[in-house]
Amino acid sequence: VASGRIFVGTDIGWVYSIDAKTGCVYWGYETGITVRPAISIGPVTGQGNTKYGIFFGDAKANVYALDAQNGKLLWKRHVEEFFLARITAAPKLYNGRLYVPVSSSEEWQSGNQDYECCTSRGSVVALDADSGEQVWKTYMMGDSKPTQKNANGVQLYGPAGGSVWNSPTVDPVRHAVYFGTGDTETEPAQPLGDAIVAVDMDSGKVLWSYQAQPNDAFMGGCQGPNKSKACPETMGPDADIGNSPMLSTLPDGRRVLIAGTKNGDVFALDPDNRGALIWRVAANSGGGRGGIVWGGAADHENVYYGMGSGGMVALKMATGQRAWFSPINPAGVRTSNNAAATMIPGGVFIGGAEGKLHALSTTDGSALWEFDTAKDFDTVNKVAGAHGGSISSVGPVIAGGMMYIGSGYGVGGGPFGNVLLAFGPE
Repeated sequence: VASGRIFVGTDIGWVYSIDAKTGCVYWGYETGITVRPAISIGPVTGQGNTKYGIFFGDAKANVYALDAQNGKLLWKRHVEEFFLARITAAPKLYNGRLYVPVSSSEEWQSGNQDYECCTSRGSVVALDADSGEQVWKTYMMGDSKPTQKNANGVQLYGPAGGSVWNSPTVDPVRHAVYFGTGDTETEPAQPLGDAIVAVDMDSGKVLWSYQAQPNDAFMGGCQGPNKSKACPETMGPDADIGNSPMLSTLPDGRRVLIAGTKNGDVFALDPDNRGALIWRVAANSGGGRGGIVWGGAADHENVYYGMGSGGMVALKMATGQRAWFSPINPAGVRTSNNAAATMIPGGVFIGGAEGKLHALSTTDGSALWEFDTAKDFDTVNKVAGAHGGSISSVGPVIAGGMMYIGSGYGVGGGPFGNVLLAFGPE
């Protein structure tokens, strides 16, 4: 949200500029490819009369810059040649440079006996925001090399994996960017899989890393009965770090970098001491893999995470001690709350796979407000069949006295939908 407009992408490949108060469309730009990430916005130079650009990636690993005023394409850059590469999180814009996270859907091809698995490698790419020119690129895995052939004579490769699903976090003090990585696809698991990685902003050089889950070689396509030779002999827990690390300063001046894993662990690192571990706790009350996926929120006292097993937890930022846990859902009702969290002073918002949006008190987790988005709506653009659904990835955006959220991301198992909802304080 900027200058009274909302900028949003869609799974049908359209990016829109919408009036934040009325929902009326200023312009639309068609990429033809799913645009899943949030949009970044900032000043650009050297592009004629354009003053501000918006930046985003698509499901084919293309990055775009558009004129924020009229939607004109300024530049387009393909940042990864691997055919299953994609961008699932917002490029982070800072000081004229974009830091672009690159992920992949390859692990779901791993059960295919005719597929030459696996060669995908997660990365972060730095681009010049004015021109789209690449400044540097850092892979999370070494070069993939031939390993063995399967029963069909298909050549297999490794290592692979380390997708970056989250938007990098900028640290101007250390001149670094931080981000979480996904699991390694192939055995042996690699040191930058399931890790928080710090890289230099100018060169992309890895400064340090903290591996939250070692020995996590996992491929989603290996869950069926017909396993390929590419599948790990010992399947890891799939404990990706899909959420952006949260960088904050404690009241005593110490800084902390906090993130969570898909199996529900939350940990704090010291960004001023090469990522040394400060504390780590198991925050998941539901067990299994029902942990933290898309992201948390933080004030200067607590961090707040919705859990895949249901509910929301608040942890003391300085120690990791639990401040409170709210089950949110009625007794006996199990609903995932692993969407990203958003907070304002006094209240934290979290969505659910069943489509409900909740506001909880940051003091004790008590319910402040609830809204069921999984229903039909009479929309501004009068589209037949407009309805909400699951909230399983995004958190609400709060700006200018309004709150906005997309409802209908059903990939995690909830109902699909197709609405963007705006709420006011009255």
